Amino acid sequence: WETCWFKVELSIPLAWAGREVHFIWESDGEGMVWCDAQPVQGLTKEGEKTSYILTSNLKETEPHSLTLYVELACNGLFGAGKGSMIAPPDPDRRFTLSKAELVVFNRDVYELLVDLEILLDMAQLLGEENQRSFQALYTANQMINVCDVMDPSTFPAARELAAAIFSQRNGKSQHTIHAMGHCHIDSAWLWPYEETIRKCARSWVTVVRLMECNPELTFVCSQLRLICVLWQAQQFEWVRSWYPGLYAQIQDFVAKGQFIPVGGTWVEMDGNLPSGESMVRQFLQGQQFFQEQFGRICSEFWLPDTFGYSAQLPQLMRGCGIRRFLTQKLSWNLVNTFPHHTFFWEGIDGSRVLTHFPPGDSYGMHGQVEEMLKTVKNNKDKGRVNHSALLFGFGDGGGGPTQKMLDRIKRMSDTDGLPRVQISTPDQLFSVLEKESSQLCTWVGELFLELHNGTYTTQAQIKKGNRECERILHDVEVLSTLALAQSGTFQYPASQLQRLWRLLLLNQFHDVLPGSCIQLVVEDALQYYAEIRRAGARLQEEAVQSLCGDLLQPKAGSAESTLVLNTLPWERTEVISRTGPAGTETLALVTVPSMGYAIVREPLLPAQPVAVRKQEDGSIAMENGVIAVCLDTMGRLTSLRLVDSERESVPDGCYANQFALFDDVPLYWDAWDVMDYHLETRKPVTTLLKPLEITLAGGLRGSASFSLRIGKNSTLTQEIILDATCPYLRFLTQVEWKEAHKFLKVEFPVQVRSTNATYEIQFGHLQRPTHCNTSWDWARFEVWAHKWLDLSEHCFGVALLNDCKYGASAHRNVLSLSL
Repeated sequence: WETCWFKVELSIPLAWAGREVHFIWESDGEGMVWCDAQPVQGLTKEGEKTSYILTSNLKETEPHSLTLYVELACNGLFGAGKGSMIAPPDPDRRFTLSKAELVVFNRDVYELLVDLEILLDMAQLLGEENQRSFQALYTANQMINVCDVMDPSTFPAARELAAAIFSQRNGKSQHTIHAMGHCHIDSAWLWPYEETIRKCARSWVTVVRLMECNPELTFVCSQLRLICVLWQAQQFEWVRSWYPGLYAQIQDFVAKGQFIPVGGTWVEMDGNLPSGESMVRQFLQGQQFFQEQFGRICSEFWLPDTFGYSAQLPQLMRGCGIRRFLTQKLSWNLVNTFPHHTFFWEGIDGSRVLTHFPPGDSYGMHGQVEEMLKTVKNNKDKGRVNHSALLFGFGDGGGGPTQKMLDRIKRMSDTDGLPRVQISTPDQLFSVLEKESSQLCTWVGELFLELHNGTYTTQAQIKKGNRECERILHDVEVLSTLALAQSGTFQYPASQLQRLWRLLLLNQFHDVLPGSCIQLVVEDALQYYAEIRRAGARLQEEAVQSLCGDLLQPKAGSAESTLVLNTLPWERTEVISRTGPAGTETLALVTVPSMGYAIVREPLLPAQPVAVRKQEDGSIAMENGVIAVCLDTMGRLTSLRLVDSERESVPDGCYANQFALFDDVPLYWDAWDVMDYHLETRKPVTTLLKPLEITLAGGLRGSASFSLRIGKNSTLTQEIILDATCPYLRFLTQVEWKEAHKFLKVEFPVQVRSTNATYEIQFGHLQRPTHCNTSWDWARFEVWAHKWLDLSEHCFGVALLNDCKYGASAHRNVLSLSL
């Protein structure tokens, strides 16, 4: 990740007058050319950006000597992995400058080569049954016969032959492809957040240069706010000073309608794991940014690369002024081919958005004949719509479109035998799709990606940090709002909360929250979570002091009391732990109203205290008048029943709270995937380090704890807790994880029969099958949920709750949580 600076002094020979002169630079690191203290061109070999045009027609009056600077980063387009793109970065990797030259570029030869490329692709790809393929082949053959490579005067005649066939037009019924320049840049992935700022600059300055020469070019950019997002917590103006000239140029091209901001959210977030409130904030912050910077909000949600899409998204989109959606990631499905490319997507409340998947199944096309033909052939909605999108350009710092891509598209704009291709915009595409939408199909529910199921569990600390910080910000906002409502002198911490929200939203990027990123990114993310925790605790304390300051003051002669706050919208009766005068922990049963508080002096007495008994065989029974449980010496539930109805939850001969270890050896995407065949490697965890022992003997709380050995090197310690009046059992679990390519789950077989399990999602829930009748059912062998999953039949059910996990499954009658 080091940076080298090269000073390049150029002297152009006088004999090159009237010629097009390029500065050629080839290295295996990403680079950028600077001139007069401004970035002018990105250089990325993998993105076919290896030259900077010094002049298109050298004039005597132009300076023949100049000085450039090249900023060269010691990382390639996809980081610096050791031996593999997705391997950890190699700290000893060296990068090489292989070419630095001053050259004359022969534009006539280049144009001839592009002509021949298009004709030969038509000849090869249109098929022997298509007369246009033969016309293209014979035209190319004539060009070769006419052209003498040693005699440039023969080039125009050869090009005229090509122009003749390119000018033969399509009929009116031909499919129209809406081509848009594109450069998807991951906010962080195989490189850290900070490197993304430079990737954006390299790519966007390259696009600006291309727009200057091609005023018809449109470029859609869904990550424009990255220039400000990364350090918004410090100073927006400070970061914009990195590239103020470039930013001004971008704003000019936005005003011209060429540089088109799309997206609608703060970052291209993960589509499954953020909470409902987090998703609302993604849209709120994103739409605010577009309004402030460009005077309009987005009408398209642009999320081409994330690992599935929650069924709640259509409602959230419509609520934020968005009625159109574009992605392509479901083309990665491992099992089933998604049946549509253009359709209405309906969410859990009935909200619908017009959705388009580019039929070429990519957001990084190169403008080639093969891609145009695939876009038409692959389109699943032929006959319903006659328009589709094609996004072309190199992503992740590759600089987006190239001149060659544009030149290919110009030749194919309306050529008989090929689909019609026009440079377009998202609004133009969706507007025509809306007019053609009367026969479109509707897909109801989630857009589940049948791949990358491991991202629901990978990097447990990131998952825990996300859930905790979402809760912290919720509590701070509730308490601060109440404090403001009570006292007009309270200063609502709007700017501090926006800073913390933007840090959290940044970490919800679709390669960070899923855990599919390098260690440097994980370290940054954990630091941001730590900052949210620190600042959130301070803001929460300030709100409580303002809201309840008088109540916190000790009164003379009054008994010791505790202030208990409830930030949830329902009354709660729970056992709490509080610190006594001597510093010892004491328990109290309290009832606190919805969004309110209670002063606890004399704690409530439960109708029935918790009873804990150790049996002769070492098992432990606990009961609180609501539920009764029995645990064996390994901490497994052998019985869990409702006291009133005597309804048993655990089937005979089965164990709930059973830990199981699986092999985790995916086909390729190690941090991303868990394959279905991992289920064949199940091994129950049965090595006991410390048998079950009572840790709290009952009263307000009963508990027991035990320890297990997992695999070769890991340990698990768990405390199982039953509180007075509580209708559920709690499991405090700590794992010291030192395994590689293993997957730990905990299983709860239950005596419930249902063909569907219910899972919490953002602001709602959805059902998924517990059977494998179809390939669509089986592909959901590992799914995601938020705080709970539930298996219920008429009048009875069992739910499994968690405070920091997302991976889950329900197969037949077994609820499983991925740890």
